Amino acid sequence: MLKDSEMLFKAAGDRTRLRILKMLEPGPLCVCQMVETLRLAQSTVSKHLSILSGVGLIDDERQGKWTFYRLAKPRAPEVLLLLKAVGRCAPDDPGVTKDLARVTSEKIRSRLGCCPPRGGERRVAS
Repeated sequence: MLKDSEMLFKAAGDRTRLRILKMLEPGPLCVCQMVETLRLAQSTVSKHLSILSGVGLIDDERQGKWTFYRLAKPRAPEVLLLLKAVGRCAPDDPGVTKDLARVTSEKIRSRLGCCPPRGGERRVAS
């Protein structure tokens, strides 16, 4: 049990993973949206997502070849508490504010043409 808690805190203790958790607060995102917002390699973002998913902080939903991530519906009380704490952290951090502005921008929300709109059709990038 203590080992699980240790892994949970290690996962949430990384700056990039905290940024991802904060970015997912408004709603689900595809990997390409996070890559564009974080300006990191897709493999780096995917590794962080794997860690967050492994400890139950995020859930994923496959749609064809795309995967959308969202904050988890906590199955363990410690995950719920940690997500609540993350929700309250860094509201005035300039980096978090910038990430949220970028991720909620129309360019990112329109999925950059890399992901299908929720209806399943591929959108062309403008």
